[in-house]
Amino acid sequence: MNLIGSSSQQERNVPSLVSTREMLSARYRSVRRMSETLGQSLTPDDYGLQAMPDVSPAKWHLAHTSWFFETFLLNAFLPDYHRFHPQYEYLFNSYYQQVGAPFPRAQRALLSRPSTEEIFRYRAQVDAAMTSLFSSVTEVQWPEVAARILLGCHHEQQHQELFLTDIKYNFSVNPLKPAYRADLRLPEPGASTTLRWIEQPGGVQEIGHDGGDFSFDNEGPRHRVLQKSYALASRLITNAEYLEFIEAGGYRQAQHWLADGWRVAAEQAWQAPLYWEKIDGSWQLFTLAGMRPLNPTEPVCHVSFYEADAYARWAGKRLPTEDEWETLARGETLRGNLRDSGYLHPIPAQAQTNPTQFFGDVWEWTRSSYAPYPGYRPNPGALGEYNGKFMVNQLVLRGGSCVTSADHIRASYRNFFYPADRWQFSGIRLADDR
Repeated sequence: MNLIGSSSQQERNVPSLVSTREMLSARYRSVRRMSETLGQSLTPDDYGLQAMPDVSPAKWHLAHTSWFFETFLLNAFLPDYHRFHPQYEYLFNSYYQQVGAPFPRAQRALLSRPSTEEIFRYRAQVDAAMTSLFSSVTEVQWPEVAARILLGCHHEQQHQELFLTDIKYNFSVNPLKPAYRADLRLPEPGASTTLRWIEQPGGVQEIGHDGGDFSFDNEGPRHRVLQKSYALASRLITNAEYLEFIEAGGYRQAQHWLADGWRVAAEQAWQAPLYWEKIDGSWQLFTLAGMRPLNPTEPVCHVSFYEADAYARWAGKRLPTEDEWETLARGETLRGNLRDSGYLHPIPAQAQTNPTQFFGDVWEWTRSSYAPYPGYRPNPGALGEYNGKFMVNQLVLRGGSCVTSADHIRASYRNFFYPADRWQFSGIRLADDR
């Protein structure tokens, strides 16, 4: 059985920009270093935390991303490579059933062994072996190997984002409210830009990745969609605007909510976004820098699809579809408050540098179901499990967040989560019919 698979789709995802061994090797090393840099402020005890089944311990992220390169590259293309440990194939497999039964996700916190120190040794072995692979792989094998390396780099960048979102949740349940990093930059004070409407006439548009550089398989094929006239808000919804919804009784008025959302909100006693706390009569929120007073002009963050949809209904608007979002976003410069800016937290819209906030700050909920595009075919073999099998019961989010790497996001990028999920950096942009 071919567990890995190869395809023309994978080969098309090797952009000429990084198709040379030297440049791809440099990208690999940079991504791997960043994963370890993100953990420099953690203590050994921090690496093992898992406060709910949806998040993973920090050390598991470091191990799993190494497992990916070991499984899909070193075992397949480096002769005589020996796994670091025979049980790691089981312990650090996330969901690839064609590779073998994964260790249960909800029980990852039980893995006190291997130690974090041993996982760093595991990463070092994988990196050394990858260096050998870069120098030894044949020209015939190189296109497929390069495609998998590039996929592995983007996969690790996804886990870097999860590393930060998971640490934030894991720290939030601690009554001490510890800071991941107390030295994080604070956003400049000041008002957000005025909300206006970006008008888009109806007609036929093309969406999906157009080739030429890397994309995940769920971003294609590129295809046409028919749109009615619509408008998108020129920026994200702020904390102050969402606070109006709260103070107007938004969490107590069923008419704004989808039935399933109303049920979940009641069961989980939602009264505000995740990480908001009212202390001595004032709203504060937990951040990666610890507790801070609520900044009214920052984009509201850590809301579920249900909350985003309820707010939109309360405001007399709706959430955008993913094709509406992409149509307008692809004309925007790819800039914004991404991880590289150093805030690791949403900041107010800036008139000069980031007026529309299409990229960065928060992932934007759309009302589009996460489903395959017309003509979509997953890659053969185990790598086909990367995206395709999750295309049910989830909603699409667009645009990246304040913990997304700038060289990882693009207008066609499709993120996806369940409608009740709140621990991701997720927020709201309104849409309206015209």
